[in-house]
Amino acid sequence: MKKLMLLNGPNLNRLGKREPDIYGSKTLLDIEKDVLELVKTYDYDLNAFQSNHEGELIDIIHQADGIYEGIIFNPGAYTHTSIALRDAISSISVPVIEVHLSNVHKREDFRHQSLLAPVCVGQVVGLGAKGYSLAALAFIQEEK
Repeated sequence: MKKLMLLNGPNLNRLGKREPDIYGSKTLLDIEKDVLELVKTYDYDLNAFQSNHEGELIDIIHQADGIYEGIIFNPGAYTHTSIALRDAISSISVPVIEVHLSNVHKREDFRHQSLLAPVCVGQVVGLGAKGYSLAALAFIQEEK
């Protein structure tokens, strides 16, 4: 069975509680369940992981190499700060799609630049929780 990784960075474990006017009311578990239901209809499996720690995210990215068809990754604030995550993505052959719940381009200036986007195959921003499912579909439809 083909597999996708759903990877979430810092503070995303607070979804549903943290600024719902920006990030929506769905919890991370809700999002994981929605994406899992979707990918199963295409005979894919989904592994989900969240960490507030950069090194753990890097380890998961490294371990994904050769195992997954794609990584759906919301790096949270690390988007704008982490050269180490950029290097981890560059070091693997698995494609990554960067996802953000909010439209980062309509927010504070420091959120407008992604250090990771240049090493990802795509980016989904501002579509809320649906962005994760759209990224999953992009991988699934690319495979066919």
